[in-house]
Amino acid sequence: MSKFVVVIFPDDKAASEGLRALKDLHAEGTITLYSNAVVQRSAEGLLSVKEEQAAVPVGVGVGALLGGLIGLFAGPVGAVAGLTGGTGLGALRDLFNLGVSDDFLATISNELSPGKTALVAEIAEEWITPLDTRMSALGGIVIREYREDFIDEQLKRHIEDRKEELVQRKAEFAAARAEKRETMKAAVTNAQQKLHAATDKARERAKHYHEETQAKIHALEDQAKKAQADAKARINERIAEIRADQKQRADKLKEAWSLTKEALRP
Repeated sequence: MSKFVVVIFPDDKAASEGLRALKDLHAEGTITLYSNAVVQRSAEGLLSVKEEQAAVPVGVGVGALLGGLIGLFAGPVGAVAGLTGGTGLGALRDLFNLGVSDDFLATISNELSPGKTALVAEIAEEWITPLDTRMSALGGIVIREYREDFIDEQLKRHIEDRKEELVQRKAEFAAARAEKRETMKAAVTNAQQKLHAATDKARERAKHYHEETQAKIHALEDQAKKAQADAKARINERIAEIRADQKQRADKLKEAWSLTKEALRP
C-alpha cells in the first residue's frame, strides 16, 4: 500500500536537498517514489506549487492531495477558510476520496506555517527509519498517511442505491392502475438514466485506476531492473501487493455491474 508523505522544511534550499535525498532513496531501492511536488506557503498563508514531477497517471494521487491542500489553505486564515468556503468543498471531496485523516491534515496545517516549504510525495516503503533519518538531518519534519482510496466503495454503493430505486420504481409501476402508469413511466425512465450514469462513472473510474496502477507497476519494474538482490525482492513484493489490490477493486465493480444488468432488464 502506498503512502502520502509531507516533509516540511524551513526554506526552499532544504526542501531541494530533501527532494534529492528522496530520489537517492528511490535509486537505492529503499523506497519507491511514484510522484512528488514542492509547495510553499506564502506570508499571506496561501499555498502554491513550486515544482511538480510525475508520470501521469502515476501522479493522480499527489495531484488530488495538492488540490485539497491548496483549497484548505485558501484565504488569509488558512485551513479555516478552506473548510468553510466554496473552494473548500471541492478540496474536502478530494481529500475524503483519498482517505486522509483529520489528524494528518491538522498536523500539516500546524507545521506548515507561512514562509515554510514542503515536499509532498506518494511513496512505497518497507521501513520508515531510512526516510526519517535523511529528512531529519536536513531539518525536515515528516508527516505520513496511508493512501486509502474510498472512491471505488462510494461508486459501488451509489450504483446499488440507484439499482434499488429502479427496482422500486418498476414494482410500483407494475402495481399501478392503468391511468397512472403514463406518469409513473417517466419516473422509471429517469431512474434508469440515473443508474446508467452511475455505471458510466464507475467504468470511467475503473479505467483511470487501471491506468494509474499499470503506470505504478511499470515504475516498479524499471526500479527493480537497477536494484540489488535484497532491494529487488522488496520491490517485487510491492508489485504483487498492487496487483492484488487491483483485482480486489475490479471484483467489487464487476459485482456492482452485474446487479445493474439485472435491474435494467425489461
